Amino acid sequence: MDFELRQAREKLEREQRDRMQRAKAKADRERRAKAEAARRREALEASHRERRLDAARAQEEAEKKIEEVMQLGKGVSFSHMFEALRYDGPGDKIKLPPSSFKELSDEGALDKGPMYFRLSKVRDTIPGAAMEQDTEEATCCGVLEFTAREGSAELPMHVWNNLFRSDTPDVPLIEVKYVSLPKGTYAKLKPEGAGFSDLPNHRAVLETALRNHATLSENDIVVVNYGQLQYKLKVLELKPASSVSVLETDVEVDIEGSDSVLDNEENQHVLVPLATGKVESSVVEEGKFRYYKFSVEESVSEKVASGRANIEVKIDTDASGGDTDIYVSRHPLVFPTQHRHEWSSHEMGSKVLILKPRDSSLVSGVYSIGVYGFKGTSKYQLSVAIKDVNSQRVGEHASASGSVDADSVLCRNCKRHIASRSAHLHEAYCMRHNFACPHDGCGVVLRKEEAADHVHCNKCGRAFQQREMEKHMKVFHEPLQCPCGVVLEKEDMVQHQSSTCHLRLIVCRFCGDTVHAGGEPVDARDRLRNMCEHESICGSRTAPCDSCGRSVMLKEMDIHHIAVHQKS
Repeated sequence: MDFELRQAREKLEREQRDRMQRAKAKADRERRAKAEAARRREALEASHRERRLDAARAQEEAEKKIEEVMQLGKGVSFSHMFEALRYDGPGDKIKLPPSSFKELSDEGALDKGPMYFRLSKVRDTIPGAAMEQDTEEATCCGVLEFTAREGSAELPMHVWNNLFRSDTPDVPLIEVKYVSLPKGTYAKLKPEGAGFSDLPNHRAVLETALRNHATLSENDIVVVNYGQLQYKLKVLELKPASSVSVLETDVEVDIEGSDSVLDNEENQHVLVPLATGKVESSVVEEGKFRYYKFSVEESVSEKVASGRANIEVKIDTDASGGDTDIYVSRHPLVFPTQHRHEWSSHEMGSKVLILKPRDSSLVSGVYSIGVYGFKGTSKYQLSVAIKDVNSQRVGEHASASGSVDADSVLCRNCKRHIASRSAHLHEAYCMRHNFACPHDGCGVVLRKEEAADHVHCNKCGRAFQQREMEKHMKVFHEPLQCPCGVVLEKEDMVQHQSSTCHLRLIVCRFCGDTVHAGGEPVDARDRLRNMCEHESICGSRTAPCDSCGRSVMLKEMDIHHIAVHQKS
C-alpha cells in the first residue's frame, strides 16, 4: 500500500515539475518574442526615420543645386549629364543635342546673349554606386551648334585635353551646366616651353588664336599654332573671375617668361641671340637645327643698301668628319629650313655667306640663322659681321684685268691673252700641263692632275669637286614634299613656298596678323592687286571712312579716298 502511494506521489511531483518547466519555457518564449517584436519595431521606426531624413536631405540638396544653377545661370536652369565625344575643330565651342536647344529656349537663355557652359568630369568609383563629380577637372566653353546625337556632347580638342588631362575613361561622362560669365579684363599666361617670345609680334599671334575661343578658365592650356609649330600656354590668372568671357571685350594680356633653359631646348625651335662681331660656339647633330637671331640697325642698313658694306655670316667647322649647312631668313620667317629660306650655303667645311637683300628698303630688322647638321655631329663657330667693301681695290683689279696689250695673242687652250713673243712657249707648256674644261659654259682651266676631280652635275650643269657631288645631288635634286602635297626639287620648292603655296605665312595688310596665305582669291580684281585668299576675305570687312563716316570695305578704302575725297 505504501509502495503505491509513493509511486503516485512521485508521479504527481514529476507532472508538477513538467508543468512548471513548460510554463517557464512558455514565459521565456513570450518574453523573447515581445523583445524581438520591440526590437523589430524600433529598427523599422529607425529605418523609416532615416529614409525620411535622407529624403529631406536629398530634397534640400536638390533645392540647393537648383538654386546654385539658377544663380550661376542668372535665372536659367540647365544641368545635364552627357557622354563626351571628340571632334576635330578649333577653339572651345562644343556641340549639344537638339533637345538642349529646346530646353534652353524655353528657359529664355537665347535672349541673354552668348551661351556659356561649365563642364566637369564625372566618374563612377564603384560599380553600381552613385556618380561622384570630380571638381578638380573642370573648364568652361561656348556652344557651336545643336547637332550632336541625343545623350552626348561633342568636344573640340582644346576642351577635351583640358578636361581629360590624366586619362580617358572607357565611357567619359561629363556634367554640362549653363553659367553666366563676366567679361574678362586681365589674363596672365605662361608658355610651357621656350621660343614663343621669339615669334614676331607674338601677342598678335596669341590674339589670333584666341579669336576661336569664347571663354578662358584658370589652369587651362591654350594651344597656339604658328605655321607647323605649336606652342602651349597655361592660363595662370584671370580677372575679374576664375572663368571669363573673351567675346567682344578688351583683355589686358600679360605673358610671363618660360622656365625652360636654352641648353635643354636643342629639340625645340629656340632663337639664341647672336651679337654682331661675336663668335658663338656650339655643336649640332645630324638632321637637327640650331637657330640664332641677330639684328641689323637702321644706320647699318643704309651702308648695306648702298653697297658700301656687306652682311657676312661665317661658320668655321671642325674637320672631324661632320658637315653643316647654313640657312638664313628675315622675319617674319622665323625658323628657316631646307626649303623655306632666303639665303643658303651648302659648301663643304667652313663657309662664308654674304647676304644681299633683294629689296634695298628691307635691310634693317631681325634675321634668323639656321645651322643644320648635314652629316655626323659637327662642332662649329658662328659669327656675323658687317664688313666694308674696298671699292678702290676692286677698281684697280678691274682696270688691270680690263687692259689688253695690243701686241698679244689668245692662247688656244686657256683663252688668256699672251705676249706674242712668248706665245709659242706658253702654248706648249699650257697644252702639256693644263686642262680646259670642255663643258658648255664652263671653260675653267685646271692642272691636269686636278682634272679628274672636276665634274659637272648632269641635271643642272654646275661644276663641283668629285667629293661634293653626292651632297649636291642630295640637297638640290632630291625630291621634297611640301605640306600642301606638292613634290618639287629644292630650288623650285623654295620658290613655291615663298610665292604660291597656300600654307605659306604672310603678314596680312589689313589685320596685321601672321596667317596662312591660302589660295588665289575668287575676285579677279583682288588677284590684280596681288592679294592672297586670306587678304581678299579679310579685306572684305567694312570700316567707317575717317572723312565721311561711310562704311567701306577695307580693300576698297584707298579707291574710296581717291574717288570721293580726292578734291578735299
